[in-house]
Amino acid sequence: MSQHFDVIVIGAGPGGYIAAIRAAQLGFKVACIDAWTNAQGGPAPGGTCTNVGCIPSKALLQSSEHYEHAGKHFAAHGIGVSGLTLDVAKMVGRKDTVVKQNNDGILYLFKKNKVEFFHGTGRFVKATEKGYEIAVDGPGAATLSGEHIVVATGSSARALPGADFDEERILSNDGALRIGAVPATLGVIGSGVIGLEMGSVWRRLGAKVTVLEGLPTFLGAVDETIAKEANKAFTRQGLKINLGVKINSVTKGEAGVTVAYTDAKGAEQSLEVERLIVSIGRVPHTAGLAPEAVGLKLDERGAIVVDEECKTNLPKVWAVGDVVRGPMLAHKAEEEGVAVAERIAGQHGHVDFNLIPWVIYTSPEIAWVGQTEQQLKASGRAYKAGSFPFIANGRARALGDTTGMVKMLADATTDELLGVHIVGPVASELIAEACVAMAFKASSEDIARICHAHPSLSEATKEAALAVDGRTLNF
Repeated sequence: MSQHFDVIVIGAGPGGYIAAIRAAQLGFKVACIDAWTNAQGGPAPGGTCTNVGCIPSKALLQSSEHYEHAGKHFAAHGIGVSGLTLDVAKMVGRKDTVVKQNNDGILYLFKKNKVEFFHGTGRFVKATEKGYEIAVDGPGAATLSGEHIVVATGSSARALPGADFDEERILSNDGALRIGAVPATLGVIGSGVIGLEMGSVWRRLGAKVTVLEGLPTFLGAVDETIAKEANKAFTRQGLKINLGVKINSVTKGEAGVTVAYTDAKGAEQSLEVERLIVSIGRVPHTAGLAPEAVGLKLDERGAIVVDEECKTNLPKVWAVGDVVRGPMLAHKAEEEGVAVAERIAGQHGHVDFNLIPWVIYTSPEIAWVGQTEQQLKASGRAYKAGSFPFIANGRARALGDTTGMVKMLADATTDELLGVHIVGPVASELIAEACVAMAFKASSEDIARICHAHPSLSEATKEAALAVDGRTLNF
């Protein structure tokens, strides 16, 4: 006898658990299924983000930044540190604790909102008169039926052909978070978000890091001015970035990995490293879902096909997050999860893809929302630009972190904000002001006229807005 629910959510990553909670808030009887398991065999909801992505990487980034500050920057503050040591096992253990706190927090939220959780892999069995039958395979084995199904199964790391992940020598983001000792040399294939963040962690801790990127430009999706500034900063820190390379082969040995590649000038090169992180993107994860059992349509990439409202080709089956089109970002998945729950309830859930912020949590951080200058040029839209460097910001000087700038783009006629781009300290937090402003169709003049606290890093945003009109006050 199957248990019946109004809404069954398959996957408890950011999109799934948020969809389940919002649906429960709206009065539905909700079940959420998730297969992630912790080291003790218990449930670990939160998906890639919580378990091997956003949360653990930020924990290690914070720890490694503390270590680098103690070793290289405290002296400038008059703080002497002698006998500095590094306990990688303890650092990784702290990361694991942070992850478990988030896992437990989601389980608590399920209980608080009366969402019934099932630990296992959810798969389609068949369509029924009242919706769909879903089987749970795993520790929480069960047979469920639901009127509405929300698929939020996330994504998996893409492997390099001929170089499968073993998570010992050839690492995905998962293995990169579990390295037990600082490698003397580390290679990173791909200079995207994951590659740069993980490369930064181990570079700070003492590894010699070399990044191999196939594209001829660095961070091609980022505003060109910001990308160039970031590249200079990373190079000064010791991160070696090679652009325009072609990987020819990856050979794993007992002592490490050898990467044969052709550089941008056409010369054959060889890179020998103790460990290799492969960060060349992610693919939608539908393994075990059995979409063929009900005729759920996938595209050529393996993503579930959805319309602008996250509806699939099947009635009352929805999909959100990394398993569908659009940017693979946790907060995008969350917004889609909320929107779908509200649409199921007959409301008008909405996600504006033009206002989704992007963040790379390196040091300096990189964050942006809206269009880049190169996109505006390509579209032929007339615009004005203004920027302000953190080196002219009093709070940044006091922090001892003056790398980077805030750059603002606005319509040449209406002055409406079209894009805000930041490289510098806590860019991930500063970008929120831009998101709010753009959501309300603000102009650069609006930001320029708003009083910002002094001294604060946010003053750089105000000054960039002033710069759009050529009237900065502090630079």
